[in-house]
Amino acid sequence: MTKREVIGRYRGSFMGIAWSFFSPVVMLAVYTFVFSVVFKARWNAGSDSKTEFAVVLFAGMIIFSLFSECINRAPSLILANVNYVKKVVFPLEILSWAALGSALFHFAISLFVWVIFYAALNLSLNWTILFLPLILLPLLLFIIGISWFLAALGVYVRDIAQVVGVATTILMFLSPVFFSVTSLPEKYRPFMYANPLTFIIEQARDVMIWGKLPDWSLLGIYTLGGALVAFAGFAWFQKTRKGFADVL
Repeated sequence: MTKREVIGRYRGSFMGIAWSFFSPVVMLAVYTFVFSVVFKARWNAGSDSKTEFAVVLFAGMIIFSLFSECINRAPSLILANVNYVKKVVFPLEILSWAALGSALFHFAISLFVWVIFYAALNLSLNWTILFLPLILLPLLLFIIGISWFLAALGVYVRDIAQVVGVATTILMFLSPVFFSVTSLPEKYRPFMYANPLTFIIEQARDVMIWGKLPDWSLLGIYTLGGALVAFAGFAWFQKTRKGFADVL
């Protein structure tokens, strides 16, 4: 089903699945030009690198895109697969896994583009990037839990899809994607850290760019929290799925 999700997105297009590689390449080129040439932005005040901002920004964007792609699709997952609800006995919770698998495929392509670009600039990669899967694990648990919750809620409340679209857009600007947390005044930083994406984005940048080891204690707490969200989302999905057929 994940393979069908990926192929189906590009079915009928001239370039086909090559778009999954071409799109992040174009976006990285645009980020590099806009922020290094037009805005002359620098992530670190003492840095003279023209492309560092684009590299740091794109690293945050691919993490956020993994989250937003799944969350934005979640409210319509059941509505788009009514035949599975009405006609056959089918484990509907798999739909969220398939959507997550598709998002992970595109994340992997974007990460590959980032690795090539970063290695070309620095002639090497930080070995700490090997810890990236461990950092993504709690985020994936969090995503699948929220996806199950929204997929079930979307059957009963159709407006939730519009609300989620606006919420993810707001969340993008309230996450450290375009700026670092340290650039904020001290009094606003606790609100930024309340954002569940902040920790993951910062940890991902630490292992990908700055060569730092993960914060194992906070990562363990976040993993436990992600597991609880996944369990609660699954429990909600199983409890509400009994009414799907009647509503649809």
